Amino acid sequence: MAATHEKPRSSTAPTEKPRSSTAPNEKPRSSTAPTRSPAGPARRADAQRSIAAILDAAIESLSRNPDASVSEIAKTAGVGRVTVYGHFPNRADLVEAALTRAIDDGHAGLDAVDLTGDPRDALARLIDSSWQLVNQSRSLLTAAQDVLPPSKIRDLHAGPVKRVERLVERGRAEGAFRTDLPISWLVSVMHSVMHSAADEITAGRLTPDKAAAYITATVLPAFSPPENH
Repeated sequence: MAATHEKPRSSTAPTEKPRSSTAPNEKPRSSTAPTRSPAGPARRADAQRSIAAILDAAIESLSRNPDASVSEIAKTAGVGRVTVYGHFPNRADLVEAALTRAIDDGHAGLDAVDLTGDPRDALARLIDSSWQLVNQSRSLLTAAQDVLPPSKIRDLHAGPVKRVERLVERGRAEGAFRTDLPISWLVSVMHSVMHSAADEITAGRLTPDKAAAYITATVLPAFSPPENH
């Protein structure tokens, strides 16, 4: 039989294509980290400006009319009602925020009052400055009393109350103020007299320019030791 001729085997293996390190449908990864958009901080700044404008408008509107509506406040602020409700879910929240702002601003102003020297003179100066703030925010306080519980209003006034308490404590230590009644009661008497003065002005029985003198003439004897009466 004739020998079968075999084709010589190639010593060279088939050429393989290099494998790609990228999966079939996967795009090559970028080595550059994504850039953060500055829109977030800008939106927050816009929101803060919007809230500030709404609170300014609320204080202005409620100081003119304690029954001012959200629509009136929005118009004064130059925004829509939807924007107001976006920051304050209801009118009560808006009134509370406005009163908080007014009290905080007033509290900062009272820091400038000189409370050194004779405690009685210091108290007279504090009454005069405090009354100016109470008089400015009479209608705003009326609006707050209509929608907020008394406990909440007391809590909002905690900062100004502490200032009076510290002065009364010093006055008691120096023998200028009575010690037979609690400090909390004396401070409550002072604030009650101030708010009564505001009611008298609203009723037309007292003018704002005389109120501070009337309050001082009532509060100082109430704070004085019994033996001085």
